[in-house]
Amino acid sequence: MASSETLASQAYIQHHLTNLTLGVHPEHGFGFARDSAAAAEMGFWAINVDTMFFSILLGGVFIWFFRRVAEVATSDVPGNAQNFVEWIVDFVEENVRGSFSGKNPMVAPLALTVFIWVFLMNLMDLLPVDLVPHLFGQLMAVFGADPHYVYLKIVPTTDPNTTFGMALMVFFMVLYYSVKMKGARGFLGELTLQPFGKWGMPANIVLEGISLLSKPFSLALRLFGNMYAGEMIFILIALMYGGGIVLAGAAGILQLAWALFHVLIITLQAFIFMVLTIVYLDMAHQEPH
Repeated sequence: MASSETLASQAYIQHHLTNLTLGVHPEHGFGFARDSAAAAEMGFWAINVDTMFFSILLGGVFIWFFRRVAEVATSDVPGNAQNFVEWIVDFVEENVRGSFSGKNPMVAPLALTVFIWVFLMNLMDLLPVDLVPHLFGQLMAVFGADPHYVYLKIVPTTDPNTTFGMALMVFFMVLYYSVKMKGARGFLGELTLQPFGKWGMPANIVLEGISLLSKPFSLALRLFGNMYAGEMIFILIALMYGGGIVLAGAAGILQLAWALFHVLIITLQAFIFMVLTIVYLDMAHQEPH
């Protein structure tokens, strides 16, 4: 009995940690993966459809809402929506002024986009862990699909493809502005001549190279790790609902407590991603020594 319950728990966890993946399977051709192993076999060019859908959807919600507020903004007594948007914009601009010493009109809009988009993607973690996947499974069952093989992850930032994709774009921008502001010679000089001068060039390359390459990894893994751990805790709490009245009652309390605490994590991770983006771009704009 205990063994079967363990297997059922493992299957439940594995199901919730598997993306809706579309790609070319070596044996079955083009289609959706039936499990995590099949998704892995599809290779690099497979697409996590759920990640793409929810990230684009939330980005669209962000753009629509801010554009709508901007269109109806007034210099008279502002409404609640305008006050909210202005507060967020002021908050982001204050962080840019405090962390970015260069002159680049692109940095503040980028910081705003990063903060709101990451926050919205993280916010999906507060939805009941079984709600949207269950509804999606029932919808797909209407079209003949087996709900047991219908996967859906609704939190894009629990997918490393999302966090590394965003981190790499920030990294490429850092490289671009490093070369643009310092010149190719100045940028290479930083990598090869700092901090030990020309006689310590091998050590300089190692140290500066590690420092440079660590930026996208730290951005991506910090966000992914925190959100993945938060999702896992919600899944483990959900397992408690099947353990009787006492465990179900405890699960309800734990779920509420973790959700309230998770609001802080969600906001903090979006804030950290924004601040590090600003700081890395500030470093790229600094004059060479």
